[in-house]
Amino acid sequence: MTHLPHPDPAKITVNCAIITVSDTRTPETDRSGQLIKQLLLDSGHAVGYYAILKDEPAQIQEQMQSLGTRPDLHALIFNGGTGIAPRDTTYDTLEKLLEKTLPGFGELFRWLSYQEIGSRAIASRAVAGIYKNKLVFSVPGSTNAVKLAVQQLILPELVHLVTQLNTTSAEH
Repeated sequence: MTHLPHPDPAKITVNCAIITVSDTRTPETDRSGQLIKQLLLDSGHAVGYYAILKDEPAQIQEQMQSLGTRPDLHALIFNGGTGIAPRDTTYDTLEKLLEKTLPGFGELFRWLSYQEIGSRAIASRAVAGIYKNKLVFSVPGSTNAVKLAVQQLILPELVHLVTQLNTTSAEH
């Protein structure tokens, strides 16, 4: 017997934050952040916050903690800093803060990436989880990686995951 996922509510707008982690990008050159914004808006979601941060652990941690206090935000999407170069600290910083992880996100992202770029996909440290009742996604900063993650993984599950986070245990 095949189990089908529960249907999502018809129309929920998820309010997201987009955080680009880069030592070189500006709002004008942040193609990946702009792509995330466009894909979210085209899917009927909202962008309630946008920032570009240097790849500095203290700045990333402070940003995550600050956004965690905002009741208007449901999901935080970080892009950049997920590789293994010395300046790539996004994964290390966020992973320590996540209260729950969604291992399937990183596993599926790398599997899908492998189909596009081959064995280089092993260097990706894409991760997702929960922090202060918010979804957190962290993906590589390339536009191809952002497009793959948002279109194939984040958008198809965004409403379902937000709904799950906001369901009380009595409703199960």
